[in-house]
Amino acid sequence: MPIKIPDQLPALSILDNENIFVMSENRAASQEIRPMQVAILNLMPNKIETEVQILRMLSNTPLQINIEFIRIHKNVSKNTPEEHLQNFYHLFDDIKHKQYDGLIITGAPLALLDYSQVKFWDKICEVFDWAEKNVTSTMFSCWAAHAALYHHYGLNRHLRKEKLSGVFKHKPLDDKEPLTRGFDENFNVPHSRYGYIDKSDYESISEIQILAESADAGVYLAASKNKQQVYLTGHPEYDTSTLHEEYLRDSSKNSNTALPKNYYQDDDASKSPVGSWRSHGSLLYTNWLNYYVYQMTPYQLDASNMRAIHPDTVI
Repeated sequence: MPIKIPDQLPALSILDNENIFVMSENRAASQEIRPMQVAILNLMPNKIETEVQILRMLSNTPLQINIEFIRIHKNVSKNTPEEHLQNFYHLFDDIKHKQYDGLIITGAPLALLDYSQVKFWDKICEVFDWAEKNVTSTMFSCWAAHAALYHHYGLNRHLRKEKLSGVFKHKPLDDKEPLTRGFDENFNVPHSRYGYIDKSDYESISEIQILAESADAGVYLAASKNKQQVYLTGHPEYDTSTLHEEYLRDSSKNSNTALPKNYYQDDDASKSPVGSWRSHGSLLYTNWLNYYVYQMTPYQLDASNMRAIHPDTVI
């Protein structure tokens, strides 16, 4: 089954040209299926690029998925046309009365700011609390993962002096964990971040289980034992060229910017980068949708059913 997205969303034609199964709203309206309701809170500046990357990851599943894009505020974007935001995004305040099967919260280029300095910190904390009561399972990516761990459990991140950038080998830690079912014994994931949380800090929280890690990049994947929260510190959704584009941007500001590790052929930036993580990324999102969302969510999304899934929350 495909993901269902608005007819005029730019990602529709891009993914269709890649032979990825997507369905327009008009076609989906003719099918009598209870689709999964998945919201994407997109915090990235270039929203169109991020939309394509995430929708690509969500497309390889037998489930039909309705996608809604969310933004926190009406601030003017420097990287995304206002018309696009008006046509395809809902303000959080306008949808917070609803329930969703799944929620994805993207990263944000806020790595060097204290959480108290983030202009929308109070609002993102409101989203974190809302998701606990109104979403079956939430996937927090990169900055959002660290921010949510700080908000929910008080785990504070540390900052590296140099950005962690490159493609690193990882290993799953539990053969019976559904979220990593089908993963190879070693798999690659791109990382692009300054922040990190020590493994011992994760292990200090009894509600959280570490699911995959890297000797070089640290904890990559963790989840709450009730499957409601998934914390992802890497970027399996990245295009092959994304780290290259980030490197060009960073090196234009700082000539000492290090090459992304294990990324270019022969570690030579004049040669093409090598994409080696797409299959893992697709499987991760498919497992999340199947085992953490579809297998857990009620047929009818409403407050009473959400209370049955998460009885410890107050709705």
